[in-house]
Amino acid sequence: MLLSVALLLIGILSLGVGTLSLSPKEVVLALIGQGDTMTQFVVNELRLNRLLAGIYTGAAFSIAGCLMQTVARNRLATPGIIGIDNAAMAFAVASVVGVGIGLAPSAMALTGAASATALAFIIGGGSGTRGYRFIVAGLAIGSVSAAVSQLLLSQVHIDTANEAYPWTVGSLSARPEEQIPWMGWITLVGTVVSIFLCQRFQLMAFSDSVMTALGRTPNRLRFSAVAISVVLTGFAVALAGPVGLVALVGPEMARTFAKHRGLPLVSSALCGAIVMVLADFAGRTLLSPIEIPVGVVTAVVGGPYLLWILIRKPKRSTL
Repeated sequence: MLLSVALLLIGILSLGVGTLSLSPKEVVLALIGQGDTMTQFVVNELRLNRLLAGIYTGAAFSIAGCLMQTVARNRLATPGIIGIDNAAMAFAVASVVGVGIGLAPSAMALTGAASATALAFIIGGGSGTRGYRFIVAGLAIGSVSAAVSQLLLSQVHIDTANEAYPWTVGSLSARPEEQIPWMGWITLVGTVVSIFLCQRFQLMAFSDSVMTALGRTPNRLRFSAVAISVVLTGFAVALAGPVGLVALVGPEMARTFAKHRGLPLVSSALCGAIVMVLADFAGRTLLSPIEIPVGVVTAVVGGPYLLWILIRKPKRSTL
């Protein structure tokens, strides 16, 4: 409840900030169809879609991170460990610079995420999603994908590179409006499915022998969690670009607020949305009128936050 209220208040505050500053009252009136025409246009047509994009992608990244941390039994694990975000970025950049197969950047990003996961499983060669080969394969794929993105950007005209730039750092600016409802539905479905399978996913905290004794197939559980994580991350990167640290910060914040020891999926979604909206708000206001991409803001804040996690819990289990 507290997180929901916080997200609502932050969202209203975000909608009121911009070239035309609006009070919370004016924002609320515009949202319910009242107030002057200009205010309604600014709030509902120019700013609301950006806010929704931040909420949806933040929630998706965070749930994906929570699931990946469960699979890896490590609170520092994110979808980036199997190269999903970097591969999605590389495919999107390839589309923008004209190297793709004719698909839109968002579709190419989804293709990249799925390809990275499949390749990691193939290279992992039967070691499952917890084996070292799977993790190392993912890290290698992510590293190569990032290098490919930089190579492509270095070989094109500056105007084309500027067009592809948001895909390399993560940004909510000028996102395709038609993709936002899709992102909302994907996030909702991914959240519902994750909650439905939550009790089964919690068994991954135990050894494979215990899971087998309880009637579950370990690799099937891990594959299901990774598959949901891939879909959520792929769609999120397709809309906002790589903002991977939300997948780390969101679940960790959620564990602080959660009142039980199970997977804090709903809390993770809310915390991820809050982090994303706050990062976008900070990026738009700190150096106004210059806008800082949301991916840069999360990286600046997420780095010290990661160090704080390591210092605060030096002797605790990772899950």
